[in-house]
Amino acid sequence: MTSQTGTEAGPGLVARAAPVLVAGSVLLTIIIGLLGPSAMVPGLGGPGWLPPYSLDARPAPHLVVALGALAVALGGLGLLCGLWRPHSSQGGARALVLGGCAAAAVLAFLPPSGSADHLNYAAYGRMVTLGIDPYTSGAADLPGDPVAAAVEQPWREEPSVYGPVATAVQALASWVGGDSVRLTIFVMALVNAAAFIATGLLLDRLTRADPRLRLRAALLWTANPLLLYQLVAGLHVDTLAIAFMVAVLAVSARGPALASAAVSPGRLAASGALLGLGVAVKLNVGLVALGPAWELRRRPKRLALVAGVALAVAALGYLWAGAHAFDQVSRAGKAISHASSWKLVQGWLQAVVGEGSAYRGEIQVGALVVLALLAWALLRLAPPPADAARVAAVAVVAYVFATPYILPWYDGLAFALVALVAASRVDLFLTAHLTLLSLAYLPARVDGQPPDLEWLRTVVRQQVVPWSLLALTAGLAWWAWRAGARARTRPE
Repeated sequence: MTSQTGTEAGPGLVARAAPVLVAGSVLLTIIIGLLGPSAMVPGLGGPGWLPPYSLDARPAPHLVVALGALAVALGGLGLLCGLWRPHSSQGGARALVLGGCAAAAVLAFLPPSGSADHLNYAAYGRMVTLGIDPYTSGAADLPGDPVAAAVEQPWREEPSVYGPVATAVQALASWVGGDSVRLTIFVMALVNAAAFIATGLLLDRLTRADPRLRLRAALLWTANPLLLYQLVAGLHVDTLAIAFMVAVLAVSARGPALASAAVSPGRLAASGALLGLGVAVKLNVGLVALGPAWELRRRPKRLALVAGVALAVAALGYLWAGAHAFDQVSRAGKAISHASSWKLVQGWLQAVVGEGSAYRGEIQVGALVVLALLAWALLRLAPPPADAARVAAVAVVAYVFATPYILPWYDGLAFALVALVAASRVDLFLTAHLTLLSLAYLPARVDGQPPDLEWLRTVVRQQVVPWSLLALTAGLAWWAWRAGARARTRPE
């Protein structure tokens, strides 16, 4: 993960086009929310003078879906242009950071768009405030409740799959919002935007010494139109988990390495506490722990301190939630999303061997093999010694390309971690991956979708994107293998 994605030969046409495309994408994302309830924006009810604000224009489904498709296309193309031909300057990076933070703040005051997950979050928080366990109950178990009634199909019967820290934030929002869906969502949106902005500012601080890396970090995270579309406008809990994980690596990168004798126990404990908090938001972000673990592999006492604090913090949260909080996570971990290339493999197995099984166990094993091979190929590119950020980035990139259950907002963690390491073609592969997934889930909800757009689900989501992701994963593996081989034969 070291070969450069472009040159600094001057701001050519590609470089000049990037900010225009990025700004156009972000503007379209804002417009979708500003127009109010639609096929892209679930209704929140309540009086319009309360935030999140919108014009309540009730736009036609075809219009807003087209706006969403255009936002994704422009965003993906703009990001590719910016990463392919970067033109670095301190002023340019600063402008991107400020612009991205401003866009995130604006989106926090608009209704969430693109999916209806935030309505589930509101219902889980409502359950906690009513003394109901969100890990054993779904919205359907609260008949007549105004917040639970807003949850859309097919999620009304589903208990929470999120960690106790996420549930605590949802409960806080519900405590403030009461029986108002709108106000509850607004509180969560403020926390979500704050987490996104904090992550962006932290990445900017960590890369400030190198103008090129600083610009790239701003493109990959803060001003990334696809992440603003998915994580901020979409109000996904992943944003909070990512903030904790970037903070873990920031502690690792600040001052001497964690394995150094100069590192204080307090810094090691802080790293572990942040890691535990992130895992207590969403379990799968625990892959980041491989980074600090690798860095501390020859310092068992230091590793034990970090791991012990992380486990203690996470355990306290799950002790409050109850061991049954893992039940839904375990079940969801065996699922295969419709846009995943593994859905094609499942279909092939059923056609050849028989439809008597979903073949989830076999697919999980296959995914682990692909993950390990991808991680090994990517790690070969890193010049020794590999640090915590690089190992974590490799693990998460391999995960998002290999996992059988993938949704667009899952890519956010990979973008944040890749922003901390040297530029490579991985940036471009990740951008293509997120663009394809964003088009596959346009939008990621069932309610309010016109029948004549069903092809977006049956053709784009279930056929075009899985095949495209299969080709993209094969391309990443081929490039990583070739680049790794060249790196090892290059003379010193």
